[in-house]
Order: sequence, then C-alpha cells, then structure tokens
Amino acid sequence: MKPPQWSRRQLLAAGGAAGAAALLGSLRPGERGSPHDGYFRQLPAALRAAGIATPTLVLDRERLRANVGQVLRNLNGRIPLRLVVKSLPCPALLREAAALAGTRRHMLFSLPQLLAMAEGDHDILLGKPLPAAAALAFYRGFPPGAFQPERQLQWLVDTPQRLAQYRELARAQRLRLRVNFEIDVGLHRGGIAGGDEMRAMLDILRSEPRLQWAGLMGYDAHVAKLPDLPGLRARAHAHARQAYAGFAEQIKAWPGLLAGSGSPCFNAGGSPTYRLYDGSGVENEVALGSALVKPGDFDSALLADLLPACFIAAPVLKALPRFQLPYGVEWLGGLLRAWDVNARRAYFLYGGNWLADPVSPPGLAGSALYGASSNQQVLLGSGRQALKVDDTVFFRPRQSEAVLQQFGAIAVYQDGRIVEMWQPFLATA
Repeated sequence: MKPPQWSRRQLLAAGGAAGAAALLGSLRPGERGSPHDGYFRQLPAALRAAGIATPTLVLDRERLRANVGQVLRNLNGRIPLRLVVKSLPCPALLREAAALAGTRRHMLFSLPQLLAMAEGDHDILLGKPLPAAAALAFYRGFPPGAFQPERQLQWLVDTPQRLAQYRELARAQRLRLRVNFEIDVGLHRGGIAGGDEMRAMLDILRSEPRLQWAGLMGYDAHVAKLPDLPGLRARAHAHARQAYAGFAEQIKAWPGLLAGSGSPCFNAGGSPTYRLYDGSGVENEVALGSALVKPGDFDSALLADLLPACFIAAPVLKALPRFQLPYGVEWLGGLLRAWDVNARRAYFLYGGNWLADPVSPPGLAGSALYGASSNQQVLLGSGRQALKVDDTVFFRPRQSEAVLQQFGAIAVYQDGRIVEMWQPFLATA
C-alpha cells in the first residue's frame, strides 16, 4: 500500500500538536509524598501514650533549648537579649526561655499579658503604644506586690499627643511613669519620624517631673522583608542604624534629660534581624521571641542555624480512597484526579484552617476547589503518605503569636514522650 502523502501544512500541524502534548506532559505534576520520617514517626506514639486525640500544639523542648543556646552563641555576650512575650505566649515557656537565656527583660504588647507579667523582678518594655485608658486600667488592676512599675516598666509612646495623654494620666493619678520613645527607623509604621516631633516630646518631658524618659525603641522588621536585590537589605539596615544613632544624639543634646534615669534602654532588632546587631552601635539590646520556636515565616538565611520547635498535631478522621468534589461539580474532581496524581486521595482532619502548613507526612496540600474548613479540613495526597483513620498529620505554624494560644494546653515533647502540659495565656488582643 502506498503511504499517505502529507502536505507541509499537515506536517506542521502534526508537529505542533506533538509539541503541545509534550509541553502539557512536562507541566503535569509528578507524584510526590512519603510516610512520616523518623522524627515525625515518634510523635504520634507519644501523643497516644499521653491520651491526646484532639488537635494539639506540640512544643519540642530539646529543640527549644538548642535554639536558645544557638542564639546565645550568636550573640556571644556582645548585646543583651529581651524576650518578646507575644511570640512566646505561655508563662512556663517564658520562664524556661528566660532561665536558659539568663535574662529578666521582656517586651509586652497587650494589657492582659502586662497584668499577668507584672510580678517579680521582670524588666518590662511595652512593644507598642497602648491607649492612655489602657494604662489607667493597668494601674487599677495590677496586683500589689514586689513589682514596682515606676522602676520596672517602660510605657512606649509614639507621638507628642500620646505623651501629653500620659502626662495627664500621671498628674491625675499621682503616678511616676517611665516612657520609652518609639522611633521610625525605616519601617514607617508610626513612631517619631523627625526632629520636630522629638523636640515637642522632649519639651513635654522637661516640663513634667512625673514623666521620666527611659530610652528608645526602633523596630526594623522591613529589613528582612525587603526583596533580596543586590545591596537593598544592607542599605536598609545601614539606614536604620544611622536613623537610630541620629535620634540618640538628639536625646543626648538635651542637658539634664538623662539625670536620674539610669542607663537608657536602646532597644532594636527582632527575630529576623537580631544577628545584625553586635553591640557596636548605640543600640544596647535586641528583642526576639519567634526565633526560639522558629515558625514557618521565619525561614531565612540569618535563622538557618535554628530548628522548628513547634507543630500542630491533627488526627485524621476520614481517609478516602478517592477525592471527590460535591454533587454538581463531581466531573471537575475527576479531571483533577486524572491530571494530578497528588489529588487522588482525600484526608479529612479533626479541625483545620490554621495559620499553618502541612509538613508531615510530606506531599499533602489543601484544595482550593474544595475550600478550607475549621471543622474538617481536607488535605489531598497521592497515597504514598500511607495515612489511615486515627493517624496524625503535622502542621508547622507560620507564626507563633496567637497560634500557640489556639489549642489549650501545649504538649511538651522531650525524650520521645509528652512530659508536661503548659497552659498558654488566654487568647486576647
């Protein structure tokens, strides 16, 4: 039989179709996933032995201790450390971290946590300016005892108007208030931005003996968040330090301001940037908290030597052999399963929709088509995960603040078992 004769147009069309098919095939997701690795294989047994069968925040105590040690080695005694309470919102966790780090300095961001922490020999710096009415509520509500606010507490103020409100509070309640000035070092989230604002605030201070200046606080979170373009982050950090030094020089130029105030607190940095400070500038302490448990948003080169130390454990309620979309769009689920082998199986969990990402077993992902659920979150997988009903899926929180307060008592994991249950602060603003 004589072979068919193809025209040039037919040959080009066939070649284009073959190329498109090859391109489409190259875009098709490959199969991924595996069972829990050695670390995560041990955790479910520890939870079962402790009688835990509901969504739970697990804190790895050994990793926490290793992280504190690594942070101290990085700082190498060059600059003191202040712990950020909102990022470690659990009294027992704070006590452990403070003892390991050898610090009594804390940074707080909420009135309820301030009331809870106003005890003992804590040195407290507010990390955001609270309304004067909230400050009044503190003085009306904090338990009497050894804690002395006039010596151990620094209120953060950001504008001349707020400082004037604190002045009126001090006069009306016959209080002595220590105030720390929030300065803008490039983040542009408020705070003193220039010399005129600073002069206005210094005028208020000099005219009111009930107010005592205690220091400066400049937060530089933008430095680590900027695009990794050549030189951009370095320039932003240099600008932050220059701005800080400029504000400090303006303070020092006012005679008598430092008299009786002791050593000023020049707070800087945060978990993403603490390693950029070595005590060589005017900054004399750094604040951090999240770095010690390293949630997912803190994966960066500067924190690469720290280990994730907190996870959400969620039981599997339903392990379906085939993922299906609801009635009416079932056909779309069939197309998805045919296209992506990693969407063939569905696992419905106890709870979900947390600010967290599935981390073990590997290869699981949520379904944008099905949507999120705080009651029974669905995760899709290839089946390589070998999950069954009553198995456990682990999530890594993206942040520690708020997330650590969502599950009740925190399960402390050490030496292959749950050794303690730590109650976090109540979830409040």
